[in-house]
Amino acid sequence: MTGPESEEPLLRRAVCPGSFDPVTNGHLDIIGRASRLYDEVYVAVMINKSKQGLFTVEERMDLLRQTTAEYGNVSVEAFHGLLVDFCKQREIPAIVKGLRAVSDFDYELQMAQMNNGLSGVETLFVPTNPTYSFLSSSLVKEVAAWGGDVSHLVPPLVLEALADRLGRK
Repeated sequence: MTGPESEEPLLRRAVCPGSFDPVTNGHLDIIGRASRLYDEVYVAVMINKSKQGLFTVEERMDLLRQTTAEYGNVSVEAFHGLLVDFCKQREIPAIVKGLRAVSDFDYELQMAQMNNGLSGVETLFVPTNPTYSFLSSSLVKEVAAWGGDVSHLVPPLVLEALADRLGRK
């Protein structure tokens, strides 16, 4: 039992899912905002065996753990399969997703409705900070691979990892 009649307080939990290859300042903005709204925030790093990422799942999780350590209520885990199963296993009632543009909304709305229909898990859409409205991991990787400056788009730790991976010191 949870709630007022139990001895344990009801914890508000949410998950921020994604591939985070690599984590960007836009991701961290959404995770940080979610950490202020929820008691526990899980960052779920998607495992997609059919895609080869720039960073391994373990490397992404390590970068996320280091860049979210300041929040105190964020934990990082990997998942494969349905996100709603991840949520059910951890009693997480809410998914928090950042929306950059109207184009994101079409896809994310379909996913939100499917997830709710499958399990009752709600999706909360958070508008992205306008500073990061254009930002994606794919774009960061592409610009960094061509030698462009992405220092304002990712945390210093991630910038260093990108330079190491791409051979650009």
